[in-house]
Amino acid sequence: MKPVRRKNGWGLTPSMRSWLDDFWGSDKFFDDDFFTARDRWLPAVNIKDEKDHFEIEVAAPGLRKEDFVVNIENGLLVISCEKEEKKDEKEDNYTRKEFSYRSFYRSFTLPENANSDTIEAKYENGILKLRMKKMEIAKPETKKITIS
Repeated sequence: MKPVRRKNGWGLTPSMRSWLDDFWGSDKFFDDDFFTARDRWLPAVNIKDEKDHFEIEVAAPGLRKEDFVVNIENGLLVISCEKEEKKDEKEDNYTRKEFSYRSFYRSFTLPENANSDTIEAKYENGILKLRMKKMEIAKPETKKITIS
């Protein structure tokens, strides 16, 4: 029996055809979200500049406070997280093992008036909240230079 060519190709649905074209016809297959989704998860961040302090809110639901690492490194506030979940189910002759891994890394340059010694962190209701007091910065003196 000979394959019959139809208007849209060899009887393939448009989505199957597109998938096959992506798989066999180009390198787009490795650009799929399956391979890059882990690198794309960045939680939303709100930064508030209040009169006497800074507030940072990181929306990261489904995590625990133990999943976060918050550091200050060379004038940068670094917030990172790694979460790995494993789930084993066994019923009769059926076995299934699922796992997931997600992580993120965000860094923010601290303003020069941020007092990094006063940072406080709290995680509740899916939001990591950081608070850091401001400090007074001495304004440089104006000095007049005479030209000879």
